Amino acid sequence: MRVLKPVFYSAIAVATLASCNTVSKIPVPAGSNTVVNIPAKKAELTDYEQENWQHLDLATDTIPGMSVNKAYEFLKGKKHVEVVVGVVDSGTDLKHEDLVDVAWVNTKEVAGDGKDNDKNGYVDDINGWNFLGDSYKEHLEYERILMKPEVADAETLAEVKAFQAEKVDEAKKTVGRYGNLKTGAIESDKALTKYFGKSSYTKEEVEAINTNDPMIGNAKEFATRMLGYFDSLTEAKEYFEKGIKNAQKTIDGENLKTDYRTVVGDNAYDINDKPGYGNGNTGHSEKGEAHGSHVSGIVGATRSNGKGMDGVANNVKIMAVRSVSDGDEYDKDVALGIRYAVDNGAKVINTSFGKAFSPNKEWVYDAIKYAASKDVLIVNAAGNDGKNIDVEKTFPNDAPDLLTEVADNFLTIGAMSANYNENLPATFSNYGKKNVDVFAPGVQVYSTTPDNEYKKFNGTSMASPAAAGVAALVRSYYPKLTASQVKHILMNSGTKIDFEVVKPGTGARYGNEPVKVPFSELSVSGRVVNAYNAVRMADRMVNGRK
Repeated sequence: MRVLKPVFYSAIAVATLASCNTVSKIPVPAGSNTVVNIPAKKAELTDYEQENWQHLDLATDTIPGMSVNKAYEFLKGKKHVEVVVGVVDSGTDLKHEDLVDVAWVNTKEVAGDGKDNDKNGYVDDINGWNFLGDSYKEHLEYERILMKPEVADAETLAEVKAFQAEKVDEAKKTVGRYGNLKTGAIESDKALTKYFGKSSYTKEEVEAINTNDPMIGNAKEFATRMLGYFDSLTEAKEYFEKGIKNAQKTIDGENLKTDYRTVVGDNAYDINDKPGYGNGNTGHSEKGEAHGSHVSGIVGATRSNGKGMDGVANNVKIMAVRSVSDGDEYDKDVALGIRYAVDNGAKVINTSFGKAFSPNKEWVYDAIKYAASKDVLIVNAAGNDGKNIDVEKTFPNDAPDLLTEVADNFLTIGAMSANYNENLPATFSNYGKKNVDVFAPGVQVYSTTPDNEYKKFNGTSMASPAAAGVAALVRSYYPKLTASQVKHILMNSGTKIDFEVVKPGTGARYGNEPVKVPFSELSVSGRVVNAYNAVRMADRMVNGRK
């Protein structure tokens, strides 16, 4: 292993630091050019490493985590303040054993009295607000536009119709591809169950198979690939079955026949309709509504309590803002969700969701600018389509023309794996040299799910709260720094990656050959978030060299 010497400050940065009167005016340094030259870890990750890899340190553990544990060693004994993190997402189980102690509580509201005690426009909002009311199932935005063409302009409607034709074509291919994968999962599971003499086996056991039997060899190859994404081949089979079912609905047009919004009771395309709509029930509506709970745990599950897992940030409170269904979120719910979090004290907001069309995107842009005016940082997932979002739009974003940001408080995160090699970026992650700011752990991330359970999920949805946790950590220990400064600290202090990687959206998963590109071409910074570097940079900005 060879660690090149870090250079945190240029002479200009130090001179600027000395001349600044207020912390908020200190420019963020360009950051370290540290490069860790270390072979990729070949040994299988231990159970502990699998469940905590995002917190580990590349130089110490040979795993490209965010050096969270190392950051806490640096922060030991330093003063900090409580930071509220707004999780705009699906419902969050704040009664979970690892979240109950970090649940935000609106102390100005009296639970269950049916009154808006604090006069913020929301009745009985004890832990946040539920903009979805009693709804959860929902359409994708393009489907809603096809059902109500009047909500979109002519250009968007034309794009939606073309998109629908592509989706039907893709759905037909998905049925075939997922059908083959489902069959592969069934046949491989059958062969391996017979080989092991048991129905439950681990990835390690599969990889250890040494056989000349071609059937077992094929099963081993298939299972090894699948068990990198699923806990079992049964889970993989169920995933592909669900994908086939959803694809068939797209082909048959079954997904365009029901208006799921009716139960909420508002006009989702009128931001002024039914102020205070929804209710204070911010939890999950069903066990499968686990996304918000998983995201919240990554940000701030209680640390060192001997239960489940540790979140990134200590001294945080999680404000649950239920705005995201199991389909596409409405722009109205997103915009008002962001504003609710801002108005009720959040200093960091996580938005782990996205969609291809946004008929009322101006409402969201206005909410982003409003958050910026109140010094609130928004950390946003880049999306899971394996696409270049410098070219293909995804919403929300902070640049209507994909070039000019509406504010400097919006940080977009790509997803990376635990592989410090060409497979570092997640194959599914969106990327963009202009519109993705930095990468963070988003593959097989272990976190809280409803009813005191824990699971591993994949997605930029997991990478975003990992970065949001680091942002909250910085804002907790260095509260004088602005949202813009914290954004650029996370970008500039990240671990620099200087080798070629497989570009997301290419390779076997996408039915094409893998394409190699420099990692630096996938984001603005060309880096991955590092908590230790971030708090060190923040400390030097606030306190200077000592």
